[in-house]
Amino acid sequence: MRIIFEEHQYQASDVQDVLADICALQDVEKMVSVNYVGYFYNSRLNDCVFILPKVLLTDKKADEDESVPEEYILDEGRKIDPVAIMHPDGQKENLSKEYRKFIYEFSIWIYRALCVYRKSAPDSKAIYYKQLPQEGRGKKHQANTLLDIILSMIRFNRENQNFFLFTIKNIHAGINKINWTRTIATSQALMQNDSPIYLQPTNKKRKINFDEELFIIFFSILRYLNDTYGFKIPINCNYELLSKNVFEQYINANRGKKRLLSLKYKYFSDKALQLWDLCYAFFDQSHQLSINTDQKEYLLAKNFNIVFEAIIDDLIGDPREQIPTGLKDQYDGKRVDHMYRDVALTAEGENNNQIYYIGDSKYYKLGHDLGRESVYKQYTYARNVIQWNINLFLDDDNDLDSNERKERNEDRQKYKDIRLRGSKGEDLTEGYNILPNFFISAFVDNDRKYDAGDNNMKNHIVERNGEKVHNTYISYQFANRLFDRDTLVLSHYDVNFLYVVYLYARGRNGEKLWWKNKVRETFRKEIRRVIENKFSFRAMAPRNSGVDKEYIKSHFQDVIGKIYTPYDNKEYLFAGFGQIRPRWQ
Repeated sequence: MRIIFEEHQYQASDVQDVLADICALQDVEKMVSVNYVGYFYNSRLNDCVFILPKVLLTDKKADEDESVPEEYILDEGRKIDPVAIMHPDGQKENLSKEYRKFIYEFSIWIYRALCVYRKSAPDSKAIYYKQLPQEGRGKKHQANTLLDIILSMIRFNRENQNFFLFTIKNIHAGINKINWTRTIATSQALMQNDSPIYLQPTNKKRKINFDEELFIIFFSILRYLNDTYGFKIPINCNYELLSKNVFEQYINANRGKKRLLSLKYKYFSDKALQLWDLCYAFFDQSHQLSINTDQKEYLLAKNFNIVFEAIIDDLIGDPREQIPTGLKDQYDGKRVDHMYRDVALTAEGENNNQIYYIGDSKYYKLGHDLGRESVYKQYTYARNVIQWNINLFLDDDNDLDSNERKERNEDRQKYKDIRLRGSKGEDLTEGYNILPNFFISAFVDNDRKYDAGDNNMKNHIVERNGEKVHNTYISYQFANRLFDRDTLVLSHYDVNFLYVVYLYARGRNGEKLWWKNKVRETFRKEIRRVIENKFSFRAMAPRNSGVDKEYIKSHFQDVIGKIYTPYDNKEYLFAGFGQIRPRWQ
């Protein structure tokens, strides 16, 4: 398998044969980079070319010595030039056995993620796809990727149902039919009314059938693929398949390969031999398969950032149809990556006031920092959402045409529990609910774990003034007004790239819902922690019973901002922000 990295700069002479089938063009400096993620079969090299996501690459830091490549991958602490592992010989020489195994498995997860995206967005122009060819004809090439083998097994199962049914029918034909010749010759009859009765008739003997054992191994593999990678392969088999523990031994203890070798010369039909090849290749991962190489085969994502955005939105955001018109696809032409409703930052207990959380995906290489443009775009998203919510409750309906008035009234009823500013007579001050914003970028776990537990999401850490801090931004007009509409808080988080691809590809709704709830709860807690670290808070309670609204009005500058009531006792205990001063680090 050839390995290319997305957007990495290669010398044109190094990759002209590898990338010949996808027409990569060189620049004026004779450098080539590809903006695809996925794989394709190179008929010139008789090998599969896999284009890995750029998130596996790390940019060289300014203080690193000249021997370090401009971009590198990390394997056991070694910084390896992507060019060095482009060809199989270089992979064996420069990569550990564990990393090569990781690439094998990673190719499957990327394939599954692209398939899920292609199915969910059939009209998307981001995916280039062509069906893999059929097995059994044409030249042979070394099927040295697990992905090749798995796709071949899926196709064999889909296209050979008649073979399974016909073979099983023949195996069981005549099992319950009495063999009268053997019955008469080997047992005595009882006479009743001049008719013989045989109490122990001889049936066709049930023998061990090696076709059945091969079927059991094959369908056990398919069940394993469904359970592990989220494939939806139909299994039309009434046999008792291998238990989970036994199958794990078939893989880990090499029992599958040994058992298949013992059955190697038990089959004679072409289909049975082909099925044996597939099963053996699955356990051996380097057996030759016969496939047609006269046609091209590929599954490629152009602009993988679109797929990454879809993955994050599926795992974190609300579906587009649940979001009001003009919020995710905003009227000024801007498009928000992720948005969802959740409890406001100032709400506690029975107070379930909700607001919108606004997110943006950043598909970068490891260690890549946010640009100023991204930050300001995010601020614009938030201001558009604030203005939409203000307009929703304005009394200027007479200035709208009939369609706009109808749309606003419908939204006002549907989203009446989302208010960034209280209604008239409800709030004592003019402050706004905080509208949380967040960035999400990806990292790869150091141990390349697909599920790193609590470390599947973490704060994005940067160095400022010699100190490592959570990357946050606060935009404000007045330093002592947290609840001003111009005060916007933006936090940056990282997610385990392997985990989100794994979760998205498996497609298990229960797992995704659990993760979505966990992430939202974490975001809310972390954003509150950011605000608590940046601002001073004050709590107020009236000396006498009830709230003196005139006092609040007279001392507006002292309690400037938003007074909110997060506790159950709303009559006597009020908590607010007074003398709000940022605690700049």
